[in-house]
Amino acid sequence: HVFAAPRTPVEQLIADQWAELLKVERVGLSDNFFDLGGHSLIGTQVVSRLRELFGVELPLQQIFDAPTVALLAARVEGLRAQGEGASAMPPVSSVSREGELPLSFAQQRLWFLDRLEPGSPLYNVPAAVRLSGALDVGVLGRCFEEILRRHEVLRTTFPVSRQTLVQEIHAEGRLPLDVRELTALDESRRHAEVLRLAEEEARKPFDLSRGPLVRAVLLKLGGTEHVLLLTMHHIVSDAWSTGILLRELGELYPAYLAGEQPSLPELAVQYADYAAWQRNWLNEERLASELGWWKTRLDGAPALLELPADHPRPAVQTHRGTHRVQRMPLELQEGVRRLARSEGVTPFMVLLAAFNALLSHVAGREDIVVGTDVAGRDHREVEGLIGFFINQLVLRTRVEKGASFRDLLGRVRETTLSGYAHQHVPFEKLVEAINPERSLGHAPLFQVKLLLQNAPVPELRLPGLSLRGVDFETGTAKLDLIVSFTEGAEGLTGLWEYSTDLYEERTVRRWMEGFERVVRALVEKPEQRVGEVEWMGTEERRRVVEEWNRTGKAYG
Repeated sequence: HVFAAPRTPVEQLIADQWAELLKVERVGLSDNFFDLGGHSLIGTQVVSRLRELFGVELPLQQIFDAPTVALLAARVEGLRAQGEGASAMPPVSSVSREGELPLSFAQQRLWFLDRLEPGSPLYNVPAAVRLSGALDVGVLGRCFEEILRRHEVLRTTFPVSRQTLVQEIHAEGRLPLDVRELTALDESRRHAEVLRLAEEEARKPFDLSRGPLVRAVLLKLGGTEHVLLLTMHHIVSDAWSTGILLRELGELYPAYLAGEQPSLPELAVQYADYAAWQRNWLNEERLASELGWWKTRLDGAPALLELPADHPRPAVQTHRGTHRVQRMPLELQEGVRRLARSEGVTPFMVLLAAFNALLSHVAGREDIVVGTDVAGRDHREVEGLIGFFINQLVLRTRVEKGASFRDLLGRVRETTLSGYAHQHVPFEKLVEAINPERSLGHAPLFQVKLLLQNAPVPELRLPGLSLRGVDFETGTAKLDLIVSFTEGAEGLTGLWEYSTDLYEERTVRRWMEGFERVVRALVEKPEQRVGEVEWMGTEERRRVVEEWNRTGKAYG
């Protein structure tokens, strides 16, 4: 279509913001946000820019309903005319470091969990990166020093001795780079040792009261081969934070290597400012009205999603687990995107509809409750901060066998968007308010989670070095099942993390294959009924029937 330039200042500002966030040259009046690669996470950033630019509070739903610059500008103009900007969230601003600094709600929950199970590796956020080429170890160490100087949260500890729970920020933070020589080992032993050390490092406990809550280990495999093991505790970090740390590394390393001053802008606010802001903004009154909405939404929801397990559920969760990787071809990823655009949904919603259909079939029930994560960074000021912003959402969908996939998609769209509109309620507050029967055997509210990781992880390029991630085992599973997808140049990659107390690998592999079949069916024939989808292959169905005849035991 012909490019139509924005006509009003509001249209121009929105178009410019979209171009920046979607990394495109220019955006016209009738360009569609989702066609340009937009999704919920970027949508949330758009909402925060609109709040900043025009003082209006626009629910995320509006971007779905008005996905072009012209339509969205009209909504913004309408809101401004009504003078509805008064209820907008205040910006996060700096607070004094003199008094006591509170923890955010999410930090408080992790602190309590750590007191219940001191030193549990479950809330470690590990990463392993292989560096091939000439590495200057001194420069790398200096980069980490600078990152610690920039981010107070990495110099923060949580003392136990005080009457109230507070953050203690230290003026000096050290991150000694622990270099280990593996050069004496032969190739195969070296590879095995890298994986062993990566797992060991990922499982090593942190002491929240003493810190530091970030560790870096550099494994030297040869003159030009290294592996960097980076671990942060979740109380100061999340998946988005890992991306920020790597991005800053990408800016600092070349500058220091060339003997120049890096050009990273100073951070306007820090995590402690956000924690104080959150406590102020989410006062009792606001929290109560938001919790009212969630209580209605989750009224009568099943406390446990029982998928047929290979072993009885232990009375107390051990969090022992493992993961398997699934790769879906590029054409299927394209199909998911095409369907999402034509139905006015996001790729995540397509995957969630397929996932709900699969879970409903396996569990034999219609009322399906799963969890997902939201980035929690809907203020521009905090987009560049390392810290624990992520929040968990509970998504409850009724899956009817007689309904079409298109109906199910519509339902999932409504569930997800309304959940996003109420995403500020900290998960821990929701658990307190709903007060489900507490069980040590399973997580509260949901036990299965679906994620589509679109947190920006930069393509990291350092001078003289090529970098790639190392896949390793942590031996843990936070829930019964967490399925996490990433969109990429080769297609969709899924990580299935599952509890080995409950499931055998063959069972999870069967679900993985079934999930791909359901996604394919949904993309190819959205009008077909949910109950008609063949989620087992013929070979597999024959095997299951045989096993069932032999043992009289039904496998999901």
